Amino acid sequence: MRILGIDPGLRCTGYGCLDLVPGSSRPSLVEAGVFRIDARLPLPSRLTNLHSDLDATIDDLVPDFIVVESLFAKYQRAQTAILMGHARGVILLAAGARSIEVIDYTATEVKKAVAGNGHANKLQVQEAVMRHLDLLERPEPHDVSDAIAVALCASWRVGQCSASPSASSLPEAG
Repeated sequence: MRILGIDPGLRCTGYGCLDLVPGSSRPSLVEAGVFRIDARLPLPSRLTNLHSDLDATIDDLVPDFIVVESLFAKYQRAQTAILMGHARGVILLAAGARSIEVIDYTATEVKKAVAGNGHANKLQVQEAVMRHLDLLERPEPHDVSDAIAVALCASWRVGQCSASPSASSLPEAG
């Protein structure tokens, strides 16, 4: 089974792809990276670029599931949430066009599952991802580690790999 985790953004969208082998104690990292999008472009052009990059990546990696973080918005940052909603829409469109199931988790769920603390900072998430996958270096930038973290969370939820102690208390995806 293959899971593609995505951390949506309109300047930098991270992705991380994991393979799950039944009976294996942990998933393996297939590929991770970022789609960099020129923030000076008009929004429709940025969304088109994201869609093009994502389409090519989905075609190359052929995931069984796509996992994204749920949107979260503070009143003071409602505009940011609206913009991120556009990026999530592109991701959902790319998955839906291929009939790939999309799972989403809140950032708090992902951080709790991966780092054991729902309020872990970016460095703690990077360190946890590195530890869970036996990586030699922290995944950079944070968009990549966040995307891998969301894929890890899903890997434990679908039950194909051994879960971290904190993952067992994770509620079902929304």
